[in-house]
Amino acid sequence: MRNSDENDYLICRYFFIMKKAVSLLLVIILFSTNFSVSAQVLLNRDSLKQKLTTSAEDTNKIKLYYALANQYSKNDLKEAEKYCLLGEKLSRKLHYVQGVLDFYSIYSTILTFRGENDSALSLGLEGIAYAKENASAINIGLCYFNTGIAYMKLERYEEAVDCIENGRDVFIKNNIHQYDGSIASALQLLYHSMHQFRNGVTAGLSAIPLLDKLQNKTPLQEVYNNLGLNYIELNLYDSARYFLGKASALYAQTGETEIEITTFLNYALISLKIQQPDSILHYATKALELSRKYNASEYKGLAQYGLAYYYLLIKDYRKSGLYADSALALANANNMNDLRQKLYAVYSGLYYARQDIKNGYEYFNRYELLSDSMLNETIAKNTIITSRKFETERKENQIKLQQSQLSQKTNLIYFLIAGVISLLIISFLIFRNYSNRQKLQQAKIDELETEKQLTATEAVLKGEEQERTRLAKDLHDGLGGMLSGIKFSLSNMKENLIMTPDNAQAFERSIDMLDSSISEMRRVAHNMMPEILVKYGLDTALKEYCDEIDRSGVLHVNYHSLNMNNTAFEQTTSVAIYRVVQELVNNAIKHAAAKNVLVQLHHLQKEKQLSVTVEDDGNGFDTAILSSAKGIGWSNIQNRVEFLKGKMDIASSPGKGTSVLIELNI
Repeated sequence: MRNSDENDYLICRYFFIMKKAVSLLLVIILFSTNFSVSAQVLLNRDSLKQKLTTSAEDTNKIKLYYALANQYSKNDLKEAEKYCLLGEKLSRKLHYVQGVLDFYSIYSTILTFRGENDSALSLGLEGIAYAKENASAINIGLCYFNTGIAYMKLERYEEAVDCIENGRDVFIKNNIHQYDGSIASALQLLYHSMHQFRNGVTAGLSAIPLLDKLQNKTPLQEVYNNLGLNYIELNLYDSARYFLGKASALYAQTGETEIEITTFLNYALISLKIQQPDSILHYATKALELSRKYNASEYKGLAQYGLAYYYLLIKDYRKSGLYADSALALANANNMNDLRQKLYAVYSGLYYARQDIKNGYEYFNRYELLSDSMLNETIAKNTIITSRKFETERKENQIKLQQSQLSQKTNLIYFLIAGVISLLIISFLIFRNYSNRQKLQQAKIDELETEKQLTATEAVLKGEEQERTRLAKDLHDGLGGMLSGIKFSLSNMKENLIMTPDNAQAFERSIDMLDSSISEMRRVAHNMMPEILVKYGLDTALKEYCDEIDRSGVLHVNYHSLNMNNTAFEQTTSVAIYRVVQELVNNAIKHAAAKNVLVQLHHLQKEKQLSVTVEDDGNGFDTAILSSAKGIGWSNIQNRVEFLKGKMDIASSPGKGTSVLIELNI
């Protein structure tokens, strides 16, 4: 349990919204200002109520009110609202600023659970104004983020972006970085809502190393799950399965059943898209079992839809109808139009399969009517948003007109003052111009120094690669030819010599050792300058290198590349990246005692950016020692990344493996 003076950025439970696909379920995080409760929150409701009767009118009683509100928010929103309002009333009476801030966060959550998103937005804006007058920068930033989430729920994405960016600006100006991972996670959700799935993937990937450092793995599990969903939208199902698998693997640590259910539903969605009936059955059944155990009606309906679809595929129309009926009852009870629309399509398919053309057409017609209704609802929302923008612009124009009239009246007065101010400004500009010239000259000197260093580094790297190439050719063509000639001569001698059995066996061992020497020489020559890199490019060369390490049995290497097909880089760039990955994998073998290594390249074509990730599950280390590291390998990595003008981020700690993320502008 956190102390009351700590900033706890997750006030309330996580909840999910559903859009368009069978399990398009995304986690929305509501950021808390600073809500923390002492050991009382571990008590049940009766115990908390009993403590209220004996508690004094102080801040501890406020925390008890909010603890009860949090407990009731799971199944009794009316009671949750009652205790939340009691906490607000006492907070304002005692002038307890943190209590009022906690009220805005908790009550916004209750309103969102009830679907009152407009009220939640109004409360969020009120919270921003209160925080600006009474609270610290960290509270202001968090209030901005909560309001951004409220805008997102209302599908007012431009305002959502503005709020989140305002909150991020507050954090940057005040050097607050503890929420960077959660910010990236929220941006992933926002990009998904705006159908910018590639930007969503980029935000999610950037959140992973930041959230992996936290002891609480729930936010990391959410990011993995949402990354899987973004990859599904991009039809990159292998990548989707990879991140969904990582989300599922964290369930043992987090125990977040809701995220586990949505992970299974997302697996089922992949199977449905690629028409794999057995997988649909497996994952939909698991999701249904957990939904029943957790009493999650919405997820239960989605799982039953998946099973209805599965049994329709295998032509078991009786079971398909039973699951469809159960899912439709839940959809009607929870007003789930997306699910109801999909079930109408299933019913249509069932009736057509039974040769009941009339009912088949009837449900197809219902499907289209509901689709048109949902489209009209979206159009209505967009019309309201457009109307609001128009009204805002009209008010702004009126304000500008009034300001212009006022400006004309005061211009005459300002004109007299302008002469004096102009003289001061001219003097100031002359001085500033002189200072700027000096700064520009110094900047040019620094730029030339940097260019000189980069040129020297490039010359060293090119010279090193040329020397490697020369040595590789000499080894392969010179020493390799000589050893092959010796082997040939010894093989001919063997046929013409009469030897004792012992000598013949020794002769055979010598030839075998010669074969091993030739193979080792060729391997060394290949590592010094792999021919496949020159002929087939970086992606193929790295895949072959990782497969070779994996086949050797030294450790398991898993290689992934995204958007690397038909992508060509300059040879100098390809060689530098190849050497960096080679050195990082060698470090995992020699120093980390790792068993598994993940190598991933992700090329963002629009942004012209390449990200290289190398993760291992080895011993890990304290990254502070890198500042004084004297190893040649680490120095080579840094020099090559600096030469490519890239950025490198290292996340590691003893016993928790190592993750290296390199970003390059290509």
